[in-house]
Amino acid sequence: MATTPTIEENGTMKEPLLRNSNSKGGVRTLPFIIANEAFERVASHGLQPNMILYLTKEYALSAARAANILFLWSAATNFTPIVGAFLADSYMGRYSIIGFGSIISLLGMVLLWLTALIPQARPFCDRFSCTGASPATSQLLHLYSCFGLMSIGAGGIRSSSLAFGADQLDTGNSLKDAGLLERFFSWYYVSITVSVFVAVSGIVYIQDNMGWEVGFGVPVLLMLLSAISFFLASPFYVKLKSNKSLLTSFAQVLVASYKNRDIQLSSCGTDDFYYHTKGTVSRPSENLRFLNRACIIRNPQQNFTPDGKVSDPWSLCTVNQVDELKALIKVMPIWSTGVMMSVTMSQNSFPVLQATSMDRHVTSNFEIPAGSLGLFTMTSMIVWVALYNRIILPVASKIKGKSVRLSLKERMGIGIIICCIAMAVSGMVESIRREIAIQQGFSDEPEGVVNMSAMWLAPQNILLGIAESFNAIGQSEFFYTELPKSMSSIASALFILGMSVGNLASSFIMNTVDAITKRGNGESWVSSNINKGHYDYYCWLLGCLSFVNFLYFLACCKAYGPCKDERNGDLGGDGEIDE
Repeated sequence: MATTPTIEENGTMKEPLLRNSNSKGGVRTLPFIIANEAFERVASHGLQPNMILYLTKEYALSAARAANILFLWSAATNFTPIVGAFLADSYMGRYSIIGFGSIISLLGMVLLWLTALIPQARPFCDRFSCTGASPATSQLLHLYSCFGLMSIGAGGIRSSSLAFGADQLDTGNSLKDAGLLERFFSWYYVSITVSVFVAVSGIVYIQDNMGWEVGFGVPVLLMLLSAISFFLASPFYVKLKSNKSLLTSFAQVLVASYKNRDIQLSSCGTDDFYYHTKGTVSRPSENLRFLNRACIIRNPQQNFTPDGKVSDPWSLCTVNQVDELKALIKVMPIWSTGVMMSVTMSQNSFPVLQATSMDRHVTSNFEIPAGSLGLFTMTSMIVWVALYNRIILPVASKIKGKSVRLSLKERMGIGIIICCIAMAVSGMVESIRREIAIQQGFSDEPEGVVNMSAMWLAPQNILLGIAESFNAIGQSEFFYTELPKSMSSIASALFILGMSVGNLASSFIMNTVDAITKRGNGESWVSSNINKGHYDYYCWLLGCLSFVNFLYFLACCKAYGPCKDERNGDLGGDGEIDE
């Protein structure tokens, strides 16, 4: 027997109801949900690696300006999921928001494809260079519209796919669900990573060898398949809807707390003082106690109408409303530690320029595209997740004689530390590459290929993949388990929101470094000529900031206290995702 959760009129989750095995939901729906996001990721990530080359060569933009545009595009792509999550949890439902995102993302990719098909959509270029000084305003507006639509579409899909898939797996057995969800989260990210792997290898290779027309056309076809795969299984999905607005709910708690600021909390000792609906928690938690005033019943005759409903929801809220806001506030410090992690993970543009200046031949006849070096990151992440779940955990559990796994906070912390090491390695490799370039006389030739294999860039990418497998999966599982079920879409979107803020922070850091280091007619560390610049110093700076972030993470973990898995003593076990 399987179960499906429902939602009460106030938007809170009821206990799952029994449903027979032939009803909606279950593992059978996961291939369609995962395929939808997987195809979208292949399409969108296939456009990103070489976009720095497309903007500099086809739109005659400087490397710094092009990198800024890509940072802002990534920031928008990673911010829209939080908007989509609020819309999904508050108004539209997860199914509707994913379907909307699939259509909008397809439209954006079609418009981007047109920039490659229609010469008038970009500055005039011959096969060697762009003769125009800069693109026209209309051409840039078209380009920005493409990026904007793709960001909105990605926000709709990525905000809810993970939570929507989890909805299909709710069995009502908390112990079984804990192991089930851990495996689902891990292999969900593996499938997404495989998609990105295909993007940075196959799609980038097509762009390099068949041109932009075909290279942009393939993502359009993949995005079309993404939409079809999702809608194909529509009759079988569990589609949960919410009758409340979380934003309004949070605002009501804040306003009610302020209105009731004169209430002495010490006098509210019994459950009867607090307003709660039947079958829910009867009193709020003790953290952030000032918010508890929002759910205190001051005068039953004034607070309620004759039929038992709240007369003014801006003066009295439910215990659930208060605890939802508290849960969101409580996770935000740990969420903020993921921002710096996202800064280091989003440094994609300059490594492409690095790889372009290095020998990328694997054999005498095959050369890896510069934008495909990121496949080492994807591969290491996939391999590590497989090793962690299939070998390391079972062996460790067998040795200790009991189920063993790292806690969520331990996994996130390990990811941050490995990211620090990756940035240090990146700086050392760039220092060596730059020295060789100068020795070979390429100081004034940024496009000259130095006598150094691009495989030197592999170690830093491998470390970043392992760091992401620890931190990214740990963050997503942390938010999903620590926040109430009614906030599942927001929980799955918080990690992506951190990436958005990280992209903005990356842009800010790069602009600040650029402005400071080129003062007095000096050469910027992030110069378009990477042989004159100091990208190695830039990487070491990011490494130092990452270490400071690790110390901040330790402080946040101590302040947060134990997570649910630590409080319950549930350190999981090895198991399969079954119906």
